[in-house]
Amino acid sequence: MSQEYTVQNHTISSIASKFGTPFYLYDANILEEVYLELRQAIHDSVEIFYSLKANPNISIYNYLRNLGACAEVCSHSELLTSIKAGTSPENIIFLGPGKSEKEIRACLQHNIYAIVCESFQELEIVNDLAQKYNLKPNVALRINPAFSVKGSRLTMGGKPRQFGIDEAAILDNPELLSKYTHIRIMGIHVYMGTRMLEIEPIVENTSQILNLAERIEEALGINLEMVDFGGGLGIPYFEGEESLNIIELAKCLNPIISSFKNSHPKTRLIMELGRYLVGKSGLLVSKVLYLKESYGETFAVTDGGTNCHMAAVGIGSYVKRNFPIAVLNRYGEQVTDVYNITGPLCTPNDVVAKKISLPKLFPGDLIGVFHSGAYGPTASPTHFLSHGYPAEVLVMSEKAHLIRDRDTPSDLLGKQHLVEVQQEFPVV
Repeated sequence: MSQEYTVQNHTISSIASKFGTPFYLYDANILEEVYLELRQAIHDSVEIFYSLKANPNISIYNYLRNLGACAEVCSHSELLTSIKAGTSPENIIFLGPGKSEKEIRACLQHNIYAIVCESFQELEIVNDLAQKYNLKPNVALRINPAFSVKGSRLTMGGKPRQFGIDEAAILDNPELLSKYTHIRIMGIHVYMGTRMLEIEPIVENTSQILNLAERIEEALGINLEMVDFGGGLGIPYFEGEESLNIIELAKCLNPIISSFKNSHPKTRLIMELGRYLVGKSGLLVSKVLYLKESYGETFAVTDGGTNCHMAAVGIGSYVKRNFPIAVLNRYGEQVTDVYNITGPLCTPNDVVAKKISLPKLFPGDLIGVFHSGAYGPTASPTHFLSHGYPAEVLVMSEKAHLIRDRDTPSDLLGKQHLVEVQQEFPVV
């Protein structure tokens, strides 16, 4: 028996009727459940920093901030988002391998907790700007360690990468840092990878990072005030993947954290998370426009394709795998047919789901792509074919709030400048 999918007593069709399709829908109850489960399980000395890159919508971040999350930002806009949401500067860190001078100056202006530097050239620029403005900002070193950990779906360290300074460059030549006299090197950051779904590699990863932190502390002759040991906790997207058991993870992780904290009582421990905190809370809702047959396969063409949800292409996988997808207006109806779900783009790559089993579809049906709260529209080519950014809606306290307007043609054309052609062209 089918029924309509609801979020906090709102039917999908009622939300779609009010805001139009395609749109992203976020459930604040899921945001809260995920955050509080982690907060209650993980060692109380660990601070949770939300990586705004996963979903920089100010209302999403503000909800997490009110639950207790701090901010990890990677651009000037993300920095301003966190400040506008009311984040104290001491709860903001700024990462990224390619910071502009404008972004570094903004960090200095707002006196954030730490600028995480990823190269010696960046250290030099921060040092020079700090000298110019007569400041001495906190700087943490992002380290690319010599070790690597299995279990990451996207590896960020332990091999040649644009991220961070190689471990050996610091440990073998600690005196190189002495020339940066206008900054305070007070912490380290190590981020090994993302989408980790197994407990063992996460625990091993954390243990090795904390060990590395002690070796760097000794080599530099400083007392570490901050250690950001990353996070990288994953959520299941594809068939065969299972959710992390946070309770069991905490049982293995907390003794390691407790041991480090006992020997470093004044060190601030940071776990940065993006996808894990917001991924399960969101879904992309699109409408079926057309159904067609082509060489024995059935295509459902929707108004929300990979221009809204580029991650649905496969998240780095060479083999197309489908996100969890359902027909929302007839939720739970028996599966009878196989479809390729596509969008409105003029490219064969605009495939949201390939050969997925669903109930029989009709024009007007609402398709939901679940686990889409992270790396959705902001990680997608929303301007491709000039369709623009989809609307975003947050359901909180049983009320649906529009948290981002849908782009209109005026929005897209408003930033363009028409140059009138003055010269005459020969008649051909």
